[in-house]
Amino acid sequence: MNFKNLLYNTEEKIGLITINRPSKLNALNSETLDELQTLFENVEKDNSINVVIITGAGDKAFVAGADINELRECNYESGISFSEKGQNVFNLIENFDKPVIAAVNGFALGGGCELALACHIRLASANSKFGQPEVNLGIIPGYGGTQRLSRMINTGRAAEYILTGDMISAEEALNIGLVNKIFTNENLIDEAKKMANRIAEKGQIAIRLALKSIQSTNNISQIEGLKFETKLFAECCNTADFKEGTSAFLEKRKPNFKNK
Repeated sequence: MNFKNLLYNTEEKIGLITINRPSKLNALNSETLDELQTLFENVEKDNSINVVIITGAGDKAFVAGADINELRECNYESGISFSEKGQNVFNLIENFDKPVIAAVNGFALGGGCELALACHIRLASANSKFGQPEVNLGIIPGYGGTQRLSRMINTGRAAEYILTGDMISAEEALNIGLVNKIFTNENLIDEAKKMANRIAEKGQIAIRLALKSIQSTNNISQIEGLKFETKLFAECCNTADFKEGTSAFLEKRKPNFKNK
């Protein structure tokens, strides 16, 4: 797959997506969003890939926001289309049936922060900065930031960051639960790959059903979620991987999952 604004490499069971617009601090224009959608739709069908990592080219930015040249042309009608386009791509990522790890290397602002929020796990370099500075442009987050940030941390903190437009450090992002771990700039991708490999070697039926159950928490009550979890748990119990996993544990050996 060849793209203008993305790089895509595979390494065993891992797919590495790099947003490749370093001269624009990897800002998300319409073309890049289209390419992301196409790539994720293709990766979803690729049974050789178990985990996806997404990062930005260069050492300054993961994604520094939306493309302001496109954004400044919006009126009410085109603003709806602009917002819906980004939301559709990020909904695809959030509901992706394979784990997606954001390796945030530098600025994750506006649409970049929203992209990281849509991923399932967020790892950050020590120099990363997060923020939703849209109010500085006279608008609000439009790619899901008001919704996902409020659910991920809490409404009070989300309101503070969105209404002030302030950036926060990787350390503060870690402290409030916005990121999972911080690594040095040099080690970020290697550490992301290590985590991806640990996930990729598990039984993938269990991984995908666990992810599906976690994703459901955004849409259903806890009572409904517990019933859904029971259903997915029972589905796991009916797999060959479950038999292999429990047998390997009792026999004190490494399991050989077949994803069946």
